[in-house]
Amino acid sequence: MNPTRRQVIGTSVAAGLAVAATGVPHSARAADLPLLGTYDVVVIGSGAAGMTAALTAAKQGLSVVVLEKAPTFGGSAARSGAGIWIPNNPVILAAGVPDTPAKAAAYLAAVVGADVPAARQQAFLAHGPAMISFVMANSPLRFRWMEGYSDYYPELPGGLPGGRSIEPDYLDGNVLGAELAHLNPSYMEVPDGMVVFSADYKWLTLAAVSAKGLAVATECLARGTKALTLGQKPLTMGQSLAGGLRKGLLDAGVPVRLNTPLTVLLVESGAVTGAVTPAGLYRARRAVVVGSGGFEHNLAMRTQYQRQPIGTDWTVGAKENTGDGIRAGQRAGGALALMDDAWWGPAIPLPGQPYFCLAERTLPGGLMVNAAGARFVNEAAPYSDVVHIMYDRNPTDPDIPAWLIVDQNYRNRYLFKDVSPTLAFPDDWYSSGAARKAWTVDALATAIGVAPAALRTTVSRFNSLALQGKDTDQHRGDSAYDHYYTDPSVLPNSCLAPLWLPPYYAFRIVPGDLGTKGGLVTDARARVLRDDGTVVPGLYAAGNASAAVMGHSYAGAGSTIGPAMTFGYIAAKDIAGTL
Repeated sequence: MNPTRRQVIGTSVAAGLAVAATGVPHSARAADLPLLGTYDVVVIGSGAAGMTAALTAAKQGLSVVVLEKAPTFGGSAARSGAGIWIPNNPVILAAGVPDTPAKAAAYLAAVVGADVPAARQQAFLAHGPAMISFVMANSPLRFRWMEGYSDYYPELPGGLPGGRSIEPDYLDGNVLGAELAHLNPSYMEVPDGMVVFSADYKWLTLAAVSAKGLAVATECLARGTKALTLGQKPLTMGQSLAGGLRKGLLDAGVPVRLNTPLTVLLVESGAVTGAVTPAGLYRARRAVVVGSGGFEHNLAMRTQYQRQPIGTDWTVGAKENTGDGIRAGQRAGGALALMDDAWWGPAIPLPGQPYFCLAERTLPGGLMVNAAGARFVNEAAPYSDVVHIMYDRNPTDPDIPAWLIVDQNYRNRYLFKDVSPTLAFPDDWYSSGAARKAWTVDALATAIGVAPAALRTTVSRFNSLALQGKDTDQHRGDSAYDHYYTDPSVLPNSCLAPLWLPPYYAFRIVPGDLGTKGGLVTDARARVLRDDGTVVPGLYAAGNASAAVMGHSYAGAGSTIGPAMTFGYIAAKDIAGTL
């Protein structure tokens, strides 16, 4: 039987990794390496997982160093909105959220299914609240409930329509001193003069048509004015999270070595005992914790493990995430899982960087179509589900790329990315092929390569459903989650409004992601496991370097960062013997 293209590529990639590994020092040559330091714990990566692990280990009395490949700290967490999904955490309980351990366990089990062992799910639920309390006690971080940001499947047993997600509160960047200059920038800049939280964006989108939206915009501006008056350097979202954790490490005396990539893990007598970098060896008396992120910017790995079409241009993950920790852990004996998956979301491939599309595809007055000009998905569904459907259907009914279609009425009402209502989109959106504009539906169809009659029929059908307020085709609006990024003034269904006012716009939609979610297989104690289920001594993993506790699904906003921090915390506690 002839090998498939994926098998050939996979074999080539594996061979390349093996060749790369042959020149890397292991136990027999460790004495030849410059010793750069000996610590109880060596942490790889300064994202949410790595810094939480390092802070926890330090507060257990262990000596710790963090090795960071990038010239900045914070990784993808610093770039993010920093939602954190932790059931029964002290912040939501204090706010009166009606969560219980039983509800959380039932919900997570329903979302994740059999993809992840129950013991790992339970470890996350059991230790997540304590992790949040620990972080607040040992750093300047404080958190806010993202009120109303529903769990992604609130209709499942234990799901909460009001949501369990929290986000970091305001942090004055001055607390970091000179380290502030080394903070990885955010994915999207906050508007000048404003202090904005993640939970504000749904209302800022509606500022032109909603009294509450206008009030939130005014509040954001007032916060910015206050910060300026006080000489503060305001940080929110991922900037606050990364900055707050880094301040905790500063106060705990934990060094973060920037520009220090991991080459390979040192293995002696079957146990991981250190991390090799281009400059030399960092020895670990007790363990190495891999928190180095995913492999979203490694084309060879994405090609080997994931479905086509795929690439490195559609991700918003930190550019340094090339799977170094995953590959090093694999060479040390660690098994891999979930490598085919990612924290997917529909993205518009704008010039410079892709735009991860949240509110824009959910707001009333827009719909998504495939190459046949037909709707194929609930546009307001959880973003990971939308991309899973795109990939599942694409081989027989091409959905990659898809197109988001809106009209001028939509544009007159809502913020789109950072372009205010009524304003023209940048010329390079059109010249790059990311956007199209036409004065009729038929002309727009021609511009995106769709049969005009097909798109005309789809828009007509969608308009009739919108007027009825019931999407019997794709069930948009049936879930409470569908209504988070919508316009409550639109009735009877805040997700649905007809398209009727020219000109019409189309935006190219591709499978974007926040990062990959496959990696090293770990147990309930965050220890890395071999293919046979035995433990690789001295090796732990957390965050996107490990196979996600969410399996192939996504429980709610912050299902990446919440578990990343929790399993970093668990790893450090286990290393210290205090779990």
